[in-house]
Amino acid sequence: MIRSQIFVAFVATALWTAAGVRPEAQRAADPCAVEGVSRIVAIGDVHGAYDNFVAILKAAGIIDGRNRWSGGPTYLVQTGDVVDRGADSRRALDLLRRLQKDAPKARGRVLPLVGNHEAMRLLGEMRDTSAGEIAAFRTGQSAEIRDAARAVFVDTKKREAEAGGQTVVPGDLAAAFDAGTPLGLVEMLTAFSARGDYGKWIRENTAAARINGILFLHGGVSERVAPLGCEGINAGVRTDLTTGLEQVRRAPLESLAMSEDGPLWYRGLAREEDAAFAPEVEKILATVNARAIVIGHTVSETGRIRPRFDGRVVQIDTGMLTSVYKGGRPSALEIAGDRWTAIYEDGRVPLAGPAKAAPTPPSPPHPPSRARAATR
Repeated sequence: MIRSQIFVAFVATALWTAAGVRPEAQRAADPCAVEGVSRIVAIGDVHGAYDNFVAILKAAGIIDGRNRWSGGPTYLVQTGDVVDRGADSRRALDLLRRLQKDAPKARGRVLPLVGNHEAMRLLGEMRDTSAGEIAAFRTGQSAEIRDAARAVFVDTKKREAEAGGQTVVPGDLAAAFDAGTPLGLVEMLTAFSARGDYGKWIRENTAAARINGILFLHGGVSERVAPLGCEGINAGVRTDLTTGLEQVRRAPLESLAMSEDGPLWYRGLAREEDAAFAPEVEKILATVNARAIVIGHTVSETGRIRPRFDGRVVQIDTGMLTSVYKGGRPSALEIAGDRWTAIYEDGRVPLAGPAKAAPTPPSPPHPPSRARAATR
């Protein structure tokens, strides 16, 4: 894995602090108030496993042999973490974006949600970024682009040192810069910046969606976050990743997007004991006005889609990047009326769905909280 701390620290201010960046309007209809959908397909973490992503989309009838939309009026929900770890995240992102444009022609819809790794990419946290992901942005001009960036970096550091009464060796700065800046990195950082193609797209996506009374999001809903509701979660994460980005960089654990019990990181719904935590799950469901919650983020230990709490929580991250998650496999969750089905490349497995009745709507959500989580 490549960790270019020197360059990321420098370029974060130069490229990613864009004055006047405002939260974008939500795409199409409110993703928190979608009803009457005949078929939903949800797919969890991709992590650059493009070939497996394509395979499960085909198995679920979402794309045809030419990788074009064939899902008709299906609503496809991808619960985040397309990027990091695997080499082909750019191809996976491009496919998802194309399907998002094509689906409405067949009365379908694609809802790509923000995962913790998308948030990390926007923040410049690259500890899980793979060499292949960076190489995907390399072009014939990459050497010249890196030369120009290096010159700005060295000049900036020299002026900072002089202002502080210190001296630096330009050659050492240049060598350190090159060591931490493989070709393609500058282009990748620019692409995920506030004004970059991928950066703008991620910021337009939401962290949560509620369809037919089922809440979809990446990590989960903790008791602290539940009062925000679907709308409050989306508003808080969007602010963190747009106008509040610099504040998040300064104090990530105090933000909704990066706190341990925030919607992109929380693992309680995947890890707490069923019997002991069931009452809390019921409270969370009632508070967010959902009859079930579908989550990614935490890989199922069995490599299979895992219903929990009598089907009220469904865990759909099954380790699609099999080179990293041994025993994992690509999978998709299909919800068609009251039928819940796990889809794998080798077949379909019926699942027990949640109770039909939706909980009573809660009181209006409180403003987004920024309480600090104990650990990350």
